[in-house]
Amino acid sequence: MSREFSKIKESLASWSEIRQLLRGGESGQIVPVVIPKDRRGFAWVALLLLAFYLVGTALLGGGLLSLLASAGAVFFLLAALVWLWRRAIVEIEEGTTGVRSRWGAIVGTLAPGRHYLWLPWDRVDAVVDTSTEIPYSAPIVACPTAENVPLKSIEFFLKFRIVDPVAFVRTIGAGNFDLVLSSAVQDAIRQRSRRVHTERAYDLRGSDVGDMQELLTRQLGRYGVRITGANIPDVQLPDQYQQHLATREKVAKELSAFEREWELTRKRRIDTLLMEIERAKKTRDARIVEVRAAANTARKDVARMLEEHETQAQRVRWEIEAKGRAELTSAENEAKGLRRLADSYRDNRAVLQYELARRRLDVGARLAENAPRPVVVRTGGASGETSPLATLLLAQLLPQLAAEHNTGNGQVRPSVEPN
Repeated sequence: MSREFSKIKESLASWSEIRQLLRGGESGQIVPVVIPKDRRGFAWVALLLLAFYLVGTALLGGGLLSLLASAGAVFFLLAALVWLWRRAIVEIEEGTTGVRSRWGAIVGTLAPGRHYLWLPWDRVDAVVDTSTEIPYSAPIVACPTAENVPLKSIEFFLKFRIVDPVAFVRTIGAGNFDLVLSSAVQDAIRQRSRRVHTERAYDLRGSDVGDMQELLTRQLGRYGVRITGANIPDVQLPDQYQQHLATREKVAKELSAFEREWELTRKRRIDTLLMEIERAKKTRDARIVEVRAAANTARKDVARMLEEHETQAQRVRWEIEAKGRAELTSAENEAKGLRRLADSYRDNRAVLQYELARRRLDVGARLAENAPRPVVVRTGGASGETSPLATLLLAQLLPQLAAEHNTGNGQVRPSVEPN
């Protein structure tokens, strides 16, 4: 595993070397930006001045000298123009973008292809690789975990692409971008390792680092750079912890072997228990059949008993109903008789009243006949006093009168008036 950060730099090279530097780098370093050397010079001005001098000579001289001077002026003028034309050609490689400047100020970009910069103050400040996904490796050493155990190293790999060459060149440049990128990557890796427990550190290998990629994209987006991919290919633990993990792996293997042995034993026991369960199920099914048969027999007996009781109850109910109906009929008949008697009594009320009056008369007559009658005893004295003799005679006659009255002859002797 590489123990060094990838280095990003920008180089100064001629136009013929730009392709090689952008594709292969320089001395193992990544070169996404190349500053081309301005190959345009002012030698064509000397040729142009020489052509003007020969034109003057041709105009002032005569004969053969004038002809030779004219030919030389035309030659040097054509040479100056060809020189200027060749030096004005700018060819931008496919997949790269040229940053154009005028008087040192960036005025735009040049797309891939051939361009002509006639004016000497127009130039290409930089050629930026905008199509290649540039790989960047960053091995971070001594990253502490959640338990503050420093990991031996974590290798972080990412790919980025320059999407805005003007912002990249104007804002940061390749050299400064290397420092910013390494710092951002280290900070992101340390934050991730702080959330991981030491025993789960190996889980960082190939883990999802989408959140780190988004974080780096937000941090580096203002420089015209976009992170296109990232992952953690390798993680190395401290030597002492690796020994501890080796011991744990040995124990884990022994535990796995014990678990396999226990699994086999458990399966055998489960099979034995399943066989016993099947036998118990068969026994249970046989007993269930017996119980069901007994239950059916008991149900039949109960049903027969219930039918008998129901029949007896029905018979008793019918007897009670018959007796009740008879009594009800008798009571109804008696009520009808009483109602008819009452009707007859109501119809013969006059007869009854006559009979009652007649009976009253009969009773009065009997009572009158049997009623006691008074006995008047008159004395003959004028003064009203009674003599002793009259009193004695009256005392003798009164018992006889009472006896005759009791005999019922209804005869009363005439009153005795003593003299």
